[in-house]
Amino acid sequence: MGDFALDSIVHVREYSDKDDPNTVVGRAESKLGSKEYNLVTNNCEHFATWCCTGRIASQQVRMVSSLTSSGAAATTSLGTTAAVVSAVGSVAGVSGAGVMSGLASAGSLVGAGAAAGPLVLALAPAVVSVGAVQVGLRGDKTLPKDENDARRDGRLASIAGAGAAGAGGMAAIATAGVTGMSAAGITSGLAAIGGVVGGGMVAGTVAVAAAPAVVAGVAGLGAYLVSRKIRGIRPKKWTPPPPDSEEPSALESSPHG
Repeated sequence: MGDFALDSIVHVREYSDKDDPNTVVGRAESKLGSKEYNLVTNNCEHFATWCCTGRIASQQVRMVSSLTSSGAAATTSLGTTAAVVSAVGSVAGVSGAGVMSGLASAGSLVGAGAAAGPLVLALAPAVVSVGAVQVGLRGDKTLPKDENDARRDGRLASIAGAGAAGAGGMAAIATAGVTGMSAAGITSGLAAIGGVVGGGMVAGTVAVAAAPAVVAGVAGLGAYLVSRKIRGIRPKKWTPPPPDSEEPSALESSPHG
């Protein structure tokens, strides 16, 4: 271990379910001389997890993919909402009449009117973002219970965040301008929201439609990290002893590992 560490601190990952040492070492030795490394599909974490459990998995890759998917969903929503709103209605363009016509057309997909338009536009990117968080933070039976509980908290927060953002957006539309969800209320509400971000009705529509996807990703990851901190989860650290010391190396950790 001292030769491996090269005077560095080694972070030790705990598994709640792993194979016996002989199996683990046998797997590792079977790959001596292998040149199959791939950052995305076969990196060092994939290898270590496979040695210990027989499963090829990388939480780092999964988390990066999750965040990338959430970000892509939000970005796509920002880029396409304005085009959809201005194109699908009976009145083309990004004028007040064009935006309201587009929202009415979107809302009609669920049997409602313009008031439901922003939520309909937000649904697809929000589902993609929430789904990405569910995958990135899915449970893993090989990991300790506290880690899986923290992941569960992140998954739930993502769903709650998307729902709260959608409800908050509708509430903002109803109260930011002329109170209510009449045509005048929606128009003035979206214009007021758009004014905050430096635009008009289209900017307001984009902000409301993109919010659930953005909040889903941020809330999921944030809740996961906070839950880990509250639960006292941190990696064990193996510190090499001084070269001339006969004392065993120090291994420190929280009670939860």
